[in-house]
Amino acid sequence: MPREFLIPDLYQSEIIKTVKNARQILDPRKKDRTPAVLDLGPVRFLIPRHFGFCYGVENAIDIAYRTVEEHPGKNIYLLSEMIHNPTVNKDLEARGVRFLFDTDGTERIPIASLSPDDIVIVPAFGTTLEIQQKLEKQGINPYQYDTTCPFVIKVWKRGEQLGARGYSLVIHGKYQHEETRATFSHSSQKAPCVVVLNPEEAHILADILLEKRPLTDFDKYFGMKCTGGFDPVEDMKRIGVINQTTMLASETREVMRILKEAVAEKHRRQSSLRSDQQSDLQSDLESGLQSGRPGDQQSGQQSGQPDDQQNNQPSVEMHFADTADTLCYATNENQSATYGLMEERADMALVVGGYNSSNTMHLVELLEERFPTYHIRDASEIKSRTEIHHFNQWNRQVERTRNWMPKAAEPVTIALTSGASCPDALVDEVLLKVASYFEGCRPVDEALQPFREEGVTTSHSVTARK
Repeated sequence: MPREFLIPDLYQSEIIKTVKNARQILDPRKKDRTPAVLDLGPVRFLIPRHFGFCYGVENAIDIAYRTVEEHPGKNIYLLSEMIHNPTVNKDLEARGVRFLFDTDGTERIPIASLSPDDIVIVPAFGTTLEIQQKLEKQGINPYQYDTTCPFVIKVWKRGEQLGARGYSLVIHGKYQHEETRATFSHSSQKAPCVVVLNPEEAHILADILLEKRPLTDFDKYFGMKCTGGFDPVEDMKRIGVINQTTMLASETREVMRILKEAVAEKHRRQSSLRSDQQSDLQSDLESGLQSGRPGDQQSGQQSGQPDDQQNNQPSVEMHFADTADTLCYATNENQSATYGLMEERADMALVVGGYNSSNTMHLVELLEERFPTYHIRDASEIKSRTEIHHFNQWNRQVERTRNWMPKAAEPVTIALTSGASCPDALVDEVLLKVASYFEGCRPVDEALQPFREEGVTTSHSVTARK
């Protein structure tokens, strides 16, 4: 049976929970990515098949809140934000939890000031080996209250396995993100590592491997994002790609494709060179036979015998490890559901989540291709029907937009989703606030009736129709 997590009541949602439960009944195998429709009359909300808290986030919240509840009066610290959601982190601070580091790694409270009686919770992103060692030096077990996402740990283990087999590692991620810093720390103990941000950087790395770019470009683009002494020519003879779990899954696959093709081309070049050398050797051998030099004939026969490796060139799979199984299932599901949203007609999209949440920003990035899209932290960013404050990830600023509400003929259709670290309760609040700007909305309970258990079993009209 699925594990039951302790999620505080303040994060519970009536509206979104009802919709999600109905979709689970209708689609238990999660095959249908068509969004549900919550129809309030003058405004309709498209609710994706998957969004909100994932397994790793629920696991982290469960451990953190149980720890606080079971240790009253204790000094309790989080290494940094447990997840990238300000509501959750502020609530933990209100309960007395303090943060040792900012998300960028800046130290708030020195680890050296802690005592063995203090409690330190490792966030869902995990942490570096260096910080673990500092905690152990203070007599604190870093694994006692560890909320590291199991799927992050899966990536670490795969990296260790590949390193033990002689592979170097390319980490697809944001180098300054806590999870990528942790993955880099763990992986670099077993293998040479380099971090690439996106397919554009993967192309640069591929060109360096193929010697289409000078080696100096490696230092320019990756010098601060690799293990010491990384040699892109020698160290990338055998590589595997692992990832920050909150990156776009499609981008990780693209990074893998680009590098795999580069490795294959490098392999073909080397095979061709060996074939040319073999041809030259054979020509020399034939010349020696014609000249009647027996010594040359004998040595030529010996040196001309190709070994097993030359006869049976190893395939590209020997040089490029398939690591597709390290992609986070929740990231895949949420992004797949977002593509489902993009297949529908909507006047705009609202994405709820922390402004430093990587997975939330990727949902915004996708939806921006299809609709006017606003990334908001919570309902407080919606100031009125004519003004909204929202995050622009491209210039890293919170912007104010006037006349944001579509003036389309009613009903107005809004695609509504959230990041994996955002409580559904915040999505409820956004939905209700937006609905308050429309006159004549039917009661939410009435709109939810098709999603309640008795309605679900007799109707299949809860999903969008093109």
